[in-house]
Amino acid sequence: MRKLSANDQQSISSFSSGLSAAILLIVLISLVSFIVLKGSAYFWPVQVYGVTTYDADYSHIDEGSDHALDSARRAFVPSALDIDEFNEALANKLSAQFAGSNLPMPRIVVEKVDAIYQINLYSGAIQYGNFQQISTPDSERYQLDELNNVVADVAIFQNELRDIQNNYLSILHRDIAQLNQSDVSEQAPARLKELEQFKYWQQKADVLSQKIASYHLVFIDASGQPFDILVKDIRLLFQPNMMNLFDKVSYSGKKIIEFVSDSPKQASTSGGVFPALFGTVVMVLMMAVIVAPFGAMAAIYLHEYAPNNMTTSIIRICVSNMAGVPSVVYGVFGLGFFVYTLGGSIDTLLFSDALPSPTFGTPGLFWAALTMALLTLPVVIVSTEEGLRRVPEGLRAGSYALGATKIETIWKTVLPVASPGIMTGVILAIARAAGEVAPLILVGAVKFAPSLPVDAEFPFVHLERQFMHLGVFIYDGAFHNQTNTQGSSMMFASCMLLLLIVFILNLFAIIVRNKLRARYVRM
Repeated sequence: MRKLSANDQQSISSFSSGLSAAILLIVLISLVSFIVLKGSAYFWPVQVYGVTTYDADYSHIDEGSDHALDSARRAFVPSALDIDEFNEALANKLSAQFAGSNLPMPRIVVEKVDAIYQINLYSGAIQYGNFQQISTPDSERYQLDELNNVVADVAIFQNELRDIQNNYLSILHRDIAQLNQSDVSEQAPARLKELEQFKYWQQKADVLSQKIASYHLVFIDASGQPFDILVKDIRLLFQPNMMNLFDKVSYSGKKIIEFVSDSPKQASTSGGVFPALFGTVVMVLMMAVIVAPFGAMAAIYLHEYAPNNMTTSIIRICVSNMAGVPSVVYGVFGLGFFVYTLGGSIDTLLFSDALPSPTFGTPGLFWAALTMALLTLPVVIVSTEEGLRRVPEGLRAGSYALGATKIETIWKTVLPVASPGIMTGVILAIARAAGEVAPLILVGAVKFAPSLPVDAEFPFVHLERQFMHLGVFIYDGAFHNQTNTQGSSMMFASCMLLLLIVFILNLFAIIVRNKLRARYVRM
């Protein structure tokens, strides 16, 4: 067998490396493309078909006969497929359901319904129907082209109602509660006056609520039955089967804005992911602020101060091995040590009046950030220490020769040059923390949190609160929406958003690292 020459070996090595890189790039592009394709379906409007199911017992009756029509069940069904593909998909689904069964298979007829309206509600629900009329308190029947005027009238009443609730009823309710706590007599003039005012404004609020509830739209469902929808509940009204490309793009833009600014609704199958987006960014930033200085200090001690002996080598090995510990182990540790031990101690010392209800002795944002900081700490230590090794010894010697102390040399000479390595560790830490799920479920992240961990109430950042995280949101939604098309597309859209967040955070960190590298590496 002929021995390969050096040139042949180099050619084979180059080809193998290029082929591996190409395969990895193709796999990565395919993965991202698949997520984008599936996620985009959540924002793009789809066709709505009229589906009529005829009972199998009546399959011999002419489709146009009254008897056949009486036996039919009708529904409006959205689908991204064209009518032929949709019909075939339904047929295949029925065949799979009735395979091996002696029961006769029903007959399904799919038809286009161009005039159908899609009604997106603020609750997240979606309904379909044919428009009938607009009903108002004055018993007038308006057509759809007058809907904007009706919506404006309802908005005026809603603003008046909101003003009464915020500026009068809430204040009076608080004052009455304070009187109750003070054991003021029920016949006291102050109490009677407050109650009288509360009753007055409550009556006005009830009148406005009745007015608002009297504005509604009447539609006809697939079975021909009318149904009402309050004007105040309608978020968007349009005809999906009549939309052109511009209309679809406009709808997608509105859907994207809703997605990043609204809360999840309908069991995480509609609405938006703003609480999860907000919680993810806040937790990652808190984690980065915690892990960066502690990781840098640990690396500085190991490289600059610790003696080069067996103990230091064992510590380095342990730090490296910590990066391979399953993330759920960190979650269990965070729950046991941070939440129950530290949090319980804080409650005993500072919040004893609130016990037995825990304040910090329960999973929350701060413990989640600490747990993720501990999980990513080995990565930052290893990257920082590698950056410290790349600092030329001549720089240290020059600094000492000029009279600088060891701490001054480290702070003003070594750390600036090693800062790109520190930023590399932070980049890797951000990427891992943003996508972790298992530890966060144990130490603070929940499926749905009614309030944000950051708001206008003092102390503004509520570290003890539970929060939503995109990774946990995706996991829970994917687990419970396997058969729900809209729910699954929302999960893929959330994956798109999570990838975008990681990309933006990493891009920012990379820009900072490159600026630091350009500034200090050439020193």
